Amino acid sequence: MKIETLFRLAVETKASDLHLRVGIPPILRINGRLVRQEHYVPLTNDDILEMLGQIASPEQKERLAKEKELDFAYALDLVARFRINVMMQRKTLSIACRMLPFAVPSIDELELPQICKELILEPRGLILVTGPTGVGKSTTMAAMIRHLNENRDCNVIIIEDPIEYHHQNIKSIIAQRELGEDTDSFHTALVRALRHDPDVIVVGEMRELDTISAAITAAETGHLVMSTLHTTDAVQTIDRMIDVFPPSQQSQIRLQLSQEILAILSQTLVPRASGKGMIAAFEVVMANPSIRNLIREGRTYEIPTYMRLHAESGAQSLDDALATLVKSRKVTREAAMNKSSNPKRLAALLVS
Repeated sequence: MKIETLFRLAVETKASDLHLRVGIPPILRINGRLVRQEHYVPLTNDDILEMLGQIASPEQKERLAKEKELDFAYALDLVARFRINVMMQRKTLSIACRMLPFAVPSIDELELPQICKELILEPRGLILVTGPTGVGKSTTMAAMIRHLNENRDCNVIIIEDPIEYHHQNIKSIIAQRELGEDTDSFHTALVRALRHDPDVIVVGEMRELDTISAAITAAETGHLVMSTLHTTDAVQTIDRMIDVFPPSQQSQIRLQLSQEILAILSQTLVPRASGKGMIAAFEVVMANPSIRNLIREGRTYEIPTYMRLHAESGAQSLDDALATLVKSRKVTREAAMNKSSNPKRLAALLVS
């Protein structure tokens, strides 16, 4: 079995992901649902090993043998790119392939909040794009980088694991560094980036204390920094960033973060009412004196209340976004309720 055949099937069916696991046939995620490809026989570990050998380099296979994990990207001709994650489970291989289009989508094509266009053109500060795995955080960042690239001349350094979208030099010059290939860690690459005359630094993910600290420092020194976290809302994002530091440092980090944060965009994906694809819904928290004060004083739990009372500040709760999508008939009421953090409030918004 050739894995490229399955990649082409994913492209034809507009699947977002392809899963290869022992004991079951290949599975595609189509419009958010897992669909077994029953016309294929269940896969064996030898099948998966053979397919991995068709796309992984000897160095990548050596890394897998050593670390029991592997992330890399693979291009299928000029059709699509795939982000590949390989892991061991019950002494067998499991492969997940996320499909990425070659063309970098625009903010308008993805129907992202228009504030994204303003944020990415800011001269300095920290922008965080958050949400669970697989909700399109990297795609959102790529669209924002495209807007920057089309509208501002600056030096952009992107650090990823792996590189997902290839950016061309339009108005900006863009360097893309891949973990494991071009650098050993997010932290090291971030620190080194400061010596490369950057205007904008994009970090694929902030995973640990050193990277978070370096990102805040980079924003403090006059750069625009954008990154992601696996958190579900603004409150959890801020608390997670502060909690990774020792208690003796948390007050100082709270102060630094309150000064440098520009916005937190927390996203989730909702099935479209048409049944064709997904659309992102966003909680948007814009930093202003009141939000900065809540962060500085450790009163992040008051942020949701502030957002409800001061919508004119640019804040948008997830329920506000979901209600707008339902009223514009882009998603169904049921789908919105399934994603809501407060179904009672969403129900009230839908009748108002």
